[in-house]
Amino acid sequence: MADFLTDRRSLLKGATMLAAAATMSSEELFNMAKAWAQTSQWKPEAGAKVNLLRWKRFVEAEDVAFMKIVDAFQKANNVTINVSNESYDDIQPKASVAANTGQGLDMVWGLYSLPFLFPNKCTDMTDVADYLGKTCGGWTDSGKAYGMLNGKWIGIPVAATGGLVNYRISAMEKAGHKEFPKDLAGFADLIKGMNKNGTPGGMALGHASGDANGWLHWALWAHGGNLIDKDNKVIINSPETAKALEYVKGLYENFVPGTASWNDSSNNKAFVGGQLYLTVNGISIYVAAKKDNPQVAEDMNHAHLPAGIDGKTRELHLGFPILVYNFTKFPQTCKAFTAFMLEPAQFNPWIEAAQGYLSHFLKVYDANPVWTADPKTTPYRSVAATASTPAGMGQMSEAAAAAIADFVVVDMFANYCTGREDVKTAMASAERSAKRIFR
Repeated sequence: MADFLTDRRSLLKGATMLAAAATMSSEELFNMAKAWAQTSQWKPEAGAKVNLLRWKRFVEAEDVAFMKIVDAFQKANNVTINVSNESYDDIQPKASVAANTGQGLDMVWGLYSLPFLFPNKCTDMTDVADYLGKTCGGWTDSGKAYGMLNGKWIGIPVAATGGLVNYRISAMEKAGHKEFPKDLAGFADLIKGMNKNGTPGGMALGHASGDANGWLHWALWAHGGNLIDKDNKVIINSPETAKALEYVKGLYENFVPGTASWNDSSNNKAFVGGQLYLTVNGISIYVAAKKDNPQVAEDMNHAHLPAGIDGKTRELHLGFPILVYNFTKFPQTCKAFTAFMLEPAQFNPWIEAAQGYLSHFLKVYDANPVWTADPKTTPYRSVAATASTPAGMGQMSEAAAAAIADFVVVDMFANYCTGREDVKTAMASAERSAKRIFR
C-alpha cells in the first residue's frame, strides 16, 4: 500500500489497475484514505464539521461514488462532511446568502464561475491547485481560467458537464445527413429537415442555467459576437450579434414547441420519452435512456456543436468549481478533502461511475477508459479543450459571473425569438443590462 501511494499516478498506467480502482470496496477506499491522510500536507482540524453544498445529481451512480469518497474521508480523518443538495438554479442564491452572512456553509460545489461572484470571500486554493497540477498531468487552459483570478486560485474546477449535441441517428439520416454536420449551414438544414419529418429537435431558451446558457453562448461566439471584448468592455450590440440572433430564430422556428420555458430537466424527459430527437445536453439523457428506454439509447449519438464562421469551435460547458469560504473554521479540512477527491485513486472510479457526465480539467484523466469503452461517450472527453468561460474572449471577473447568473445573453435571444423584441431592441436591452453589470 505504501509503495502504491508513493506513486498514485500509477493508477493511470494500465487498464488492470484502473479496473481495480473502479471496483474498490468501501473498506479499501477507507484504507487508502487513511494512508493518504498520513502523508497529506493538509491536516484536518480536530473534530471538524464541514457543511458542503452541491448540485443535485443527474446520474445516480455519480452521486453514489461521490458519497463513498465523502464517507472514506470522514472515517479516515475523524471529521464530518455534511453534504446538502440543491437544484442548479438554487445553488447560487444559497451560496450568496452564505457569502453575505458569513455562516451556514464552509464549501460550495457550484456552477460556472460561482467563486468569481464573491472572490473576496474565497479561500486561496493555490496550494491545492499546484499540488493537483503536479500530481495529475497539469491543468487545461480552461481549468485555469475557471479557477484563477489575479494569479491565485479562488476555486478548484472539479469537472464539467459537456453541453454537446444529443441526437437520434435515424432522424438525422432521414433528414438527409449521413453524418452529423460540422458547419452552421448544415446544422440549420438538419434542424429544419428533422422538423419537417415530424422528428423535431429543441434547445432550451428559458432560464436553464446549464442548457440555455451553453448553446446560446455558442451561437453568439460562432457568429463572431461577444458580450465583452478582451478588456471586458461591453460589445454585445454588433452586426455579428444580429447574425447570431437571426440564425437562432431560424432554429427556434423549427423546434418542438415550448422550449422558451424549459428548465434543465425538460429536454431530458422529452428525449427519453420519444418526443424530442435532438438537443444540447450532458450525457445524462443517454445514461437514462440505456436504463429506461434501450431502443432510444441504441439510436442515439453525440457530437460537438459545429464550428463557427471562423472555422473554430468554441463552446460553453457547465463547469463545476468548488470553493472554500474564507470564514470557515476548518480550512485545512476543506483543502484536504478537495485534494483527496481529485486524486486518481478516487477520481478515476468516480468519473467512470458518472459515465461521461463529468468531464475533467486535469489532463491525466484523458486516459480513463470511460472515454473509449463506449464510442458514444468519447466526444465528452474533449470538453475541456473546447470550453470557454462565460467571459468568452474577456477575462473572468465578478461582473462576468454576474452576467451569466442574470441570463443576459439567454434573455436577449429569447426576447427576439419569441417576438417580444426586434433585433435592435433585443441587443440594446442586453447592452443596457451588461453595462449596468460591467460598470
